[in-house]
Amino acid sequence: MTIRLYDTSARQIRDFSPLTPGCVSIYLCGATVQAAPHIGHIRSGLNFDIMRRWFDYRGYDVTFVRNVTDIDDKIIKKAAEQGRPWWSIGYENERAFNEGYDVLGCLPPTYEPRATGHITEMVEMMRGLIERGHAYEADGNVYFDVRSFEGYLQLSNQDLDDLRQPSGEGETGKRDPRDFAMWKAEKPGEPSWETPWGRGRPGWHLECSAMAHKYLGSAFDIHGGGLDLIFPHHENEIAQAKAYGDDFASYWVHNAWVTMAGDKMSKSLGNSVLVSEMVKHWRPIVLRYYLGTPHYRSMIEYSEEALREAESAFARIEGFVQRVVEKAGGPVEPAADVPLAFAEAMDDDLGVPQALAIVHTAVRQGNSALAADDKEAAVARLAEVRAMLGVLGLDPLDPQWAGGEGERGEDLHGVVDTLVRLVLQQREAARSRKDWATADAIRDQLNQSGLVIEDGPDGPRWTLGPR
Repeated sequence: MTIRLYDTSARQIRDFSPLTPGCVSIYLCGATVQAAPHIGHIRSGLNFDIMRRWFDYRGYDVTFVRNVTDIDDKIIKKAAEQGRPWWSIGYENERAFNEGYDVLGCLPPTYEPRATGHITEMVEMMRGLIERGHAYEADGNVYFDVRSFEGYLQLSNQDLDDLRQPSGEGETGKRDPRDFAMWKAEKPGEPSWETPWGRGRPGWHLECSAMAHKYLGSAFDIHGGGLDLIFPHHENEIAQAKAYGDDFASYWVHNAWVTMAGDKMSKSLGNSVLVSEMVKHWRPIVLRYYLGTPHYRSMIEYSEEALREAESAFARIEGFVQRVVEKAGGPVEPAADVPLAFAEAMDDDLGVPQALAIVHTAVRQGNSALAADDKEAAVARLAEVRAMLGVLGLDPLDPQWAGGEGERGEDLHGVVDTLVRLVLQQREAARSRKDWATADAIRDQLNQSGLVIEDGPDGPRWTLGPR
């Protein structure tokens, strides 16, 4: 079955047809590093990580570019407020973003270019646009003439007569207030680079057009980002790139937001939840499950209750995996292929919720097989479950997660296991003498400590339960 994706520019789901057979090129608007990432930022990285994994599973050679915007108005403002170099703030937060991507299991991009490393490419693009009559210089600024590009606003489906273009301080000399800045003239105390039109710094939109051209050429398959980037960022990217002569992206894919009380999570609204704080309270694999399993085009309303539900749901999967591994007496390798129904769901616009339902069905079937002491069927279901979870980046037996706590974590697990087994021996002794009250009290105390005790034919076993 052909992979199908919702294309924002076409406003419909389209069959994916790559520019080069067997290959897929993806450009994702990545971090603007004025602050550490909240879970709304990281959701985009997770969604496109799942897309990238699915294309890889389907046999595509994937080139995945995720840029870093390391110079913009917000970074400069933060630098002035904190009395620090702009590049210091940018690099600190770039590292925080990468730590966030890593801790939640995102594969590294093929290329991760920084905007400030591509000034030469930006100057080249501006020169070409000026020569073609699509851009002009005024007061040291370089602006794009939106009226010169016939297809402007097709992505966001707006009317040019009604357009209100965001405009920054110092953007003087515009021929039309709707024109947007590609290059901003130097201001005292701000970083700047030399160009034929004077010193200054790049505009946000120009950065991505130039970097996409540099790493993916004049045409590539998929451009991604959050819904909030459709206008002005992506609209202005298209104008610059196509006016320059590029075909640019064939498909535009946008993920929805994480919201709080109905508002988009953002620093400016003061309603953001930092990834670095979240992983102190929630296991990273649970946070990935929470952010990555809703459909990428669906809003996620943040709440502790929803996180607890995600934790409980993943605990059911993880408990099954652990029980079968114990039953099998060792590792069970993932199946070579995912079940057909799972593949069909993923092919249909990355239908992760539908695909996840297939995972949970396989888990239930596997648990039934365990209850019937059908080791062969249970192992077969686990192989399927691992294959499916691997595509979603959620396989608890993958080294990303299995070794995530390092040697110290393994040592701690061994200590806890020894202590719990001593307590369980006391419980078994109470049961053998029919002291049910003591046995039940021991079990209840363990449950209150966050442990789940299950009695099976091979004796009691413990697992960490949801908080």
